[in-house]
Amino acid sequence: MAVELKVPSLGESVTQAQVGPWLKKEGEAVAQDEPVVEVESEKATVVVPAPVAGVLRKVLRQTGETVAVGQALGEIEAGAVAVPGAARPAASPPEKAPPKEPAKQPAVAPPAPKGAPAAPPAAPLATRLTPAARKLLAEHGLGKGDVLRLLEGAAGKATLAPAEFPPPGPRERLVPMSPLRRTVARRLLEAQDSAAILTTFNEVDMSRVMELRERYGQAFQEKHGIKLGFMGFFVKAAVEALAAFPAVNAEVRGDAVLFKDHYDVGVAVGGGKGLVVPVIRDADQLSLAQIELSIAELARRARENRITMEDLAGGTFTISNGGIYGSMLSTPILNTPQSGILGLHKIQKKPVVGPDDAVVVRPMMYLALSYDHRIIDGREAVTFLVKVKELIEEPSRLMLDV
Repeated sequence: MAVELKVPSLGESVTQAQVGPWLKKEGEAVAQDEPVVEVESEKATVVVPAPVAGVLRKVLRQTGETVAVGQALGEIEAGAVAVPGAARPAASPPEKAPPKEPAKQPAVAPPAPKGAPAAPPAAPLATRLTPAARKLLAEHGLGKGDVLRLLEGAAGKATLAPAEFPPPGPRERLVPMSPLRRTVARRLLEAQDSAAILTTFNEVDMSRVMELRERYGQAFQEKHGIKLGFMGFFVKAAVEALAAFPAVNAEVRGDAVLFKDHYDVGVAVGGGKGLVVPVIRDADQLSLAQIELSIAELARRARENRITMEDLAGGTFTISNGGIYGSMLSTPILNTPQSGILGLHKIQKKPVVGPDDAVVVRPMMYLALSYDHRIIDGREAVTFLVKVKELIEEPSRLMLDV
């Protein structure tokens, strides 16, 4: 009996996805719940498991095709046994030849019907512009046709034609964006368009945290089975600062502000298909070891494209660590509808003025807090970042809750 392998539900409001790589070949045996194919939606990449054990008899949708939720991807013959040598890879979608551009015809006005009065000639554009407008045209190098198109578009008589791009050259490739990449691009533009984003910076001395990692790192790993990293300290410091400054953990809802008394911290990680921000739930209730374990597990699943919709939903604040890629300083963009994001950067030794005005070398890191200025004042943002700085420079306060 043939059982259909269908596109699963991909989360609220997601109705379409793109077929990813097939993990099994036609004619190959599959076990129940074994991953068969990947499906990439606009929010995450998910694997579709086999609903029954048997043989993948037919691939109905090829890699790169767009499919709808509930649509059949392939057929599995339940209870069948694979025949040696019968497996064959799923056929790749045929390459489509680039569409031929229609020959451009010269724009010729249709002949007027016989007996119809001739239309009066349009007044030259120059006669409809004031001397000041003509001067402005000349200063900015605009032609009369540019202005005419803008005027007609504003009046509703015509719209500007969409941008036309030349075809790729001999050493160029035109690759469509994946659904996830398109969504990331759209959300970044939405964030800049919908929020009043401002960024404040500070510098933190990482000496004490690095001393703790050096002193207790091995014992920590032996007890908890995970390395003692830097991110756990920053998650705990951010939670303490969010509790002290609730507006940074809030979001704008129309003309109101939604304050949240839970702390679900998103940690930006690079996945196999791009940047994703899985969420550490109730971070205020987790120990340092539990936070580090959560980060490691989420990062592993992101690399393997196993992040689920539940992993990405509902964060209240985000931390992004560009320092692991060597970034010295950046201005992170809000992960809307959140109102704050903390950017971490590369640790670098620098000469600083220490006690008694002595110049000493310290491992320093730049911190950046981007925030929504609509609900977070500059004083709150700066003080929030100073709070994070103080907790990292004296990490024992995190353990003592002071």
